[in-house]
Amino acid sequence: MPKITKETNIAEIVEKYPAAIEVFKKYNLFCFGCSAAHFENLEAISQEFGVNIDKFVKELNEAIEK
Repeated sequence: MPKITKETNIAEIVEKYPAAIEVFKKYNLFCFGCSAAHFENLEAISQEFGVNIDKFVKELNEAIEK
């Protein structure tokens, strides 16, 4: 079962799984360092920045499993 889902809070991801930061950077999403990270989830930023949510979540989970 995936640890990260599209509903997962951005700040929670970064706090629990620092390896995920590289995936955010790959997609040019630097929101993990802004105040919005505390109240936005992956689905919200994916929609805002036009990122394929399924691919993004898959890559995040792969990164944290390494």
